[in-house]
Amino acid sequence: MKDGEGGGGRAMLSKLFQRERSFGSEEEEVSPPRETWSPGYLSDRNPTSGDSSPSPYDMSPSPFLRSPWTLASPAYPFPDDPAAGLLGSLVREEGHVYSLAASGELLYTGSDSKNIRVWKGRKEFSGFKSNSGLVKAIVVAGDRIFTGHQDGKIRVWRVSNKDATVHKRVGTLPSLKDWLKSSINPNSYVRVRRHRNTLWLRHYDAVSSLSLDKEHGLLYSGSWDKTFKVWRLSDLKCLESVTAHEDAINAVAVGPDGAFFTGSADGTVKLWQREMYGMGGGGTRHKLVRVLLSQEWAVTALAVAEGVVYAGSSDGVVNFWEWRRGRLEHGGALRGHRMAVLCLATAGRLVISGSADKTVCVWRRGDNGAHVKLALLTAHEGPVKCLAVEEDRSGGGDGEVSWVVYSGSLDRSVKVWRVTEKEPEHGGVHRTPLHVPNSPYVC
Repeated sequence: MKDGEGGGGRAMLSKLFQRERSFGSEEEEVSPPRETWSPGYLSDRNPTSGDSSPSPYDMSPSPFLRSPWTLASPAYPFPDDPAAGLLGSLVREEGHVYSLAASGELLYTGSDSKNIRVWKGRKEFSGFKSNSGLVKAIVVAGDRIFTGHQDGKIRVWRVSNKDATVHKRVGTLPSLKDWLKSSINPNSYVRVRRHRNTLWLRHYDAVSSLSLDKEHGLLYSGSWDKTFKVWRLSDLKCLESVTAHEDAINAVAVGPDGAFFTGSADGTVKLWQREMYGMGGGGTRHKLVRVLLSQEWAVTALAVAEGVVYAGSSDGVVNFWEWRRGRLEHGGALRGHRMAVLCLATAGRLVISGSADKTVCVWRRGDNGAHVKLALLTAHEGPVKCLAVEEDRSGGGDGEVSWVVYSGSLDRSVKVWRVTEKEPEHGGVHRTPLHVPNSPYVC
């Protein structure tokens, strides 16, 4: 366990953010993966309790593995909740699902079996495999897929021009060329632990989060090594490395106008401002602007929507800040979970949170800052570790704005939901206070 995962909730949370290293051989170059199964990182620990009893998530492969698309079970009806409905489950994955990314018609899922599977039309379409490192983060930039791994590497994949089902690895960050070039320069090394130095341009611990700045062609990576790094998409060079926190970085998120956010196990959320410099603005420099939150509990997830920043914590609370008069001000807290918030996603006016309590909360943001709790989604049998959202193209929803939400879990499944922005007629409004006694929010 790393030094803390956030005060009183750190002992429990550390079991969800497992810290085991992988030193396997380099990954295969092409897909599809071999059909293998690994027991996962939670095989001997219960992620939702403080003891060391056998984990309920140490289970054999699902009996539904041969059917990657299972229709919604009557066990999870939504008769009183028109805002949300379970469409089905993707249950092909052998390992615990740690990462998701939706891009157009495709959904990418990553797990601790080291597989990245590709789904199309909610059916398995393709897959590729990395033989080293649990897949903790996935982002898609054009025709390239970037995956962040437990072994500290970021791998780059591209779809074959000849066969859309084949993905080839086209690079690793940092590249071998840049690594060799830096390794001969003594000034390229930084002290990371006592008696240990490493190159500044590589992560020496797990890559926990990835975020894209498409406008400026940048990729941000956050790591348990307490740093975030900035990569230029055009040539995959590392432009900058910042030691940002006193403990592991669990989440990073790109904001508007050069704003950038980091959330850490040290209990803080930090706002950074990016400056471009050099010929053609080819370099980056990040300056710390404010510490938005400083608390005992670990910050575990971040999400940015238009004019709002959300941060989930290991105490089950989602705090948010709103841009007012050119400044971020704390707007309130959403309390919809009994255990740690593990992931966040935004779409339109919705903010969606997944938790170690096995549930997904769906909220709608109003113009006045109040949030309406639209639905509590309860079909998972394990902690919800990742979320992805895409626009609902089915034409349903009676004219209401509708979204398809994917939730990945340590129960080895991905649930598929349809949610709308329609406010429930039976109420359910959660008013977020603007002033909180003994507030940990740093102004």
